[in-house]
Amino acid sequence: MRRCFQLAEKGLGNTAPNPLVGAVIVYQNTIIGEGYHKKYGQSHAEPNAIKSVKNKHLLSDSTLYVNLEPCNHFGNTPPCADLIVENKFKRVVIANTDPNPKVNGSGIQKLKDAGIKITTGVLELEGNRLNRRFFIAQTKKRPYIILKWAQSSNGFIDALDDSPLQISNSRNQQLVHNWRSQEDGILVGAQTFIKDAPSLNTRHIHGKSPTPILLVTKDTELNFTLWRDTRKLLVIAPTKPAALPKNAIWIGLKPILADTISELLKFNINSILIEGGSKTHQYFIDENLWDELRVSKSKMTIKTGIKAAIWGQQTASFETVQNDNVVNYFFNNRQDQ
Repeated sequence: MRRCFQLAEKGLGNTAPNPLVGAVIVYQNTIIGEGYHKKYGQSHAEPNAIKSVKNKHLLSDSTLYVNLEPCNHFGNTPPCADLIVENKFKRVVIANTDPNPKVNGSGIQKLKDAGIKITTGVLELEGNRLNRRFFIAQTKKRPYIILKWAQSSNGFIDALDDSPLQISNSRNQQLVHNWRSQEDGILVGAQTFIKDAPSLNTRHIHGKSPTPILLVTKDTELNFTLWRDTRKLLVIAPTKPAALPKNAIWIGLKPILADTISELLKFNINSILIEGGSKTHQYFIDENLWDELRVSKSKMTIKTGIKAAIWGQQTASFETVQNDNVVNYFFNNRQDQ
């Protein structure tokens, strides 16, 4: 099953709104085929694994391992459950059931009805972690939300004036750009957009750039002349800003932030990396509208500046990045979101 997870993770950032899925076919304790869902709209993991098997006669005496329940409905591709039944697998081992209402146990039931032996819940918690973006989108009807910022040793994230302040080192910047490539959207507030004119892309690595999202919580004069990116730009604001770029789409800000963020699912955005600024981070924290927090702490000390958001939880895990930066990871486990 862990090999399924490894394969599935290769699709990170490319499969939304679909989940991450890997499949492994085993015959007499030997892997004879494997595959994963590479990109939304393309073949799923199970047919890719079956296709990789050279001798198809072995399938009827083989076990299929897959980290998520096989689909049982027509979408961009035919139901995977039908293909599994057609190839007469003797056993299927699954980590997680699929919470999508179009599946939600029906794929497993179809396999059982065909006489296939089913085992579920194998490494279930690890499977939950792998597909946390998909599961949040399905169960809470909103994207998975990651807050990210870099701060000095004494808790500042930026200078008070317009002078540039580089807190992260080059290795940390590459790490952040890798994070960007894994998510569907990247969001900043109006002040960050105005002050920094951020590119919001993955220029430091070779990877997909996420959909840029601008959050404007009150009517603000915006200057889009520096925004020359050809990507679709989603602008969340109370009223439609003037002089929107041709590639921009306005989304009206609703009284309840969660209702607005849920609108992003319509654009196949299952996850968002929120990069700033401090007021935007605090807005989401105060609304308890976040799932994960990544804080990069530098050894740098700043006399005065803009303080990081306040949230008051303990470190879940951490890693050191190039000597002077430590990234702390936190997860919001509250059930009342």
